[in-house]
Amino acid sequence: MNATTTMTAPETVAGKGTGALLTVRDLTISFQTDHGDVPVTRNIGFSVAPGERLGIVGESGCGKSVTGLALLRLLPTATSRISGEVNFEGRNLLALPERQMRPIRGREIAMIFQEPMSALDPVFTIGHQIAEAYLSHFPASRAEVKERVIDALDQVGIALPARRYDEYPHQLSGGMRQRVMIAMALICRPKLLIADEPTTALDVTVQAQILKLLRDLSERTGTALLFITHDLGVVAETCTRMITMYAGEVVEDSPVDDVLVRPRHPYTSGLLCSLPRLTERRGVLPSIPGRVPSPAAMPSGCRFRSRCPHAIEGCEADQRMLPVEGGTRYARCWRTEELQLRGAVQ
Repeated sequence: MNATTTMTAPETVAGKGTGALLTVRDLTISFQTDHGDVPVTRNIGFSVAPGERLGIVGESGCGKSVTGLALLRLLPTATSRISGEVNFEGRNLLALPERQMRPIRGREIAMIFQEPMSALDPVFTIGHQIAEAYLSHFPASRAEVKERVIDALDQVGIALPARRYDEYPHQLSGGMRQRVMIAMALICRPKLLIADEPTTALDVTVQAQILKLLRDLSERTGTALLFITHDLGVVAETCTRMITMYAGEVVEDSPVDDVLVRPRHPYTSGLLCSLPRLTERRGVLPSIPGRVPSPAAMPSGCRFRSRCPHAIEGCEADQRMLPVEGGTRYARCWRTEELQLRGAVQ
């Protein structure tokens, strides 16, 4: 195999034969600046099956959150440009008029945002805000919607839900506010839930509770989960499949268990090796040198090659997503078959 080998990219086979709930193809996002349009993602492609839990990982600045926002068309239209396809149950969301997108947001696809304190309105009660999310899609009496909201708070593990209904965000702890965000996202019973760093700034005990809650809710209700995070431990605990993003591109797409044992892209391996290990009490913690390149100055060819310990002549050529192990996994590295990369359990 050489650097110019071309094979079918996963975005062209995403969801093949699986009845995918969501299929993303060639998603490219750019923002207008004083120096022209600057692309922040390029040709993103993946699929999510009904009930599947898919994690998207990578360093800050790799394009994870902006991808999640683009799926629901929540980016500012005046300064952003989105191309490609986001097919949800056969409908290209990027081509729908805004009046047809509104019934989808919150009802069929819901999102948990990063910081619950800034996502919740401080001047309205918890019950009012969750009820508003429900009433925007379903007609209901005040008594009926209150009952549904209290039940939703109870479902996400909030104690004394009837009391919390009349409280304000500042009266709740960080973990409880995050549970409120989950209740708000799930009250309409969406088919897909996008969780953008839902455990950021939470202590490890509350984080474990939130992760268990999301996993259990997904298994019980059949809701598909798209989990955006930089924490690979969270993905290993919550998700069944993982996508690694680097510098605005998908560089690996694999089942989580396979990635932990044998990653197929050097960047994924670097992330896994950077995790602290309880068995190694001495020595220097491995790290990835350098930083993610600026969107305005992306290198040609492999965008990771300046930081990659396995880079050789040929890596300056454009890299394609190559199928590995019979097409069950994909990696954007022309050396993927010959490299023996370290995982998290080696």
